Amino acid sequence: MPRLVSLLGLGFGDCGKGVFTDALCRRWQVHTVVRFNGGAQAGHNVVLPDGRQHTFSQFAAGTLVPGVATVLAYPVVVHPGALLVEHSRLQSMGVDDGLARLFIDRRCRVNTPFHQAAGRLRELARGAAAHGSCGVGVGETVHHALAHPEHTLHYGDLARPALAMQKLQAIRRDLLPVFAALGKAVANAAAIAAEHRLLADAQLAEAWLENIQNLLRYVPPSSAERIAARLTRPGTVLFEGAQGVLLDEWRGFHPHTTWSSIHPRAVEAVAADYGCPARVEHLGVLRAYLTRHGAGPFPTADAGLDVLPEPHNSDQGWQGRFRRGHPDGVLLRYALAATGRLDGLLVSHLDAFGHVPGLRWCEAYETTVPGEECQAAGWLAPSGRVTSLPCSAREDLAHQAALTDLLFRVRPVYQARTLTAAASLLERLEQAAACPIWFASCGPSHEAVQLRSQPRWR
Repeated sequence: MPRLVSLLGLGFGDCGKGVFTDALCRRWQVHTVVRFNGGAQAGHNVVLPDGRQHTFSQFAAGTLVPGVATVLAYPVVVHPGALLVEHSRLQSMGVDDGLARLFIDRRCRVNTPFHQAAGRLRELARGAAAHGSCGVGVGETVHHALAHPEHTLHYGDLARPALAMQKLQAIRRDLLPVFAALGKAVANAAAIAAEHRLLADAQLAEAWLENIQNLLRYVPPSSAERIAARLTRPGTVLFEGAQGVLLDEWRGFHPHTTWSSIHPRAVEAVAADYGCPARVEHLGVLRAYLTRHGAGPFPTADAGLDVLPEPHNSDQGWQGRFRRGHPDGVLLRYALAATGRLDGLLVSHLDAFGHVPGLRWCEAYETTVPGEECQAAGWLAPSGRVTSLPCSAREDLAHQAALTDLLFRVRPVYQARTLTAAASLLERLEQAAACPIWFASCGPSHEAVQLRSQPRWR
């Protein structure tokens, strides 16, 4: 019977899934890591003790451990060109067999240059109301597949070039008229024109398809049965989540979300699809402090924390500014309500206490939303402050948008006592989560990951 363990981010992403995936692969003799959601917009950093570093996008963050395989499971969105680029970067680090250890479900949807251009055009059109896109086109790929299922390009289709070409041209024809009017827009005119030219390029499909044939030679489409045979082998299988639950498509703060699910049910659905009978142990991953890329509400954001080092994240690119904030008990409680019961926590970046005098714990919010409106929505505690956010049991984007509006109109209420040491923060997290912390990390490499409480394998 295999052991199945998932790593789920409890914040807005960038929580440390990379370092913990790498460390657990080494500690638990993991043979396979499954990417079960998202696509090439992920960025999981792994730093080796000798200083070499890689930001994992589609390959599993356990790839630097010899023998560990990556499975891109359905419904992951595959970006073939980016996979080839990432493979080349891994080769520069001495990993020559990354493609040989990669399995891609033939049902996975494929992220094309046309989806990427369309996604960027959609974000550029929003102007100051941008949602915070990564600019990779994952959301546009999912959106298009829902609107035009007959034109959806699957990884298995790439092994049939004539069919793949038909679908590529159909995708371009579907998307081009949607964004044609943007070519005349004044705002962001140069950027819009560049993306529009790409979307209008009738020759691009052939060149793109020819380029990615190299990937097909090494990584042919895998059947569900082939992947199932690997995942049901004895040993440990990790499910490495992308992004964080506060960005979940149905539980995040709409519209500043991703088009995928970061939830135990998403993991369990993938495991069941491949016939894995074992119970999945779910671990929540979070930083000692919160972070967020780009647009979206962030109540505890504090520019004073910009002194915290961030060598692998910047303010450049489509996502915009990288922000840091104090630990937020309200958002932690919401994340835990959204995910349901977890088996344990993994906490990263505890070395923050070596860079700042301390971190402040947010226990509640004060809000400018009228009291009667807050009471009607069930947001106010008897104290007159917001201490919890109601998590809808339904897929209700209107409810999520209302929470977004609330979060833009709150002010954090911090506890008087500042947290000045890692031990005090870990104690506070365990109390808030009613969940044991299994491992904690005080540095970027697997050597800095320390056991805190003995994990139990049920």
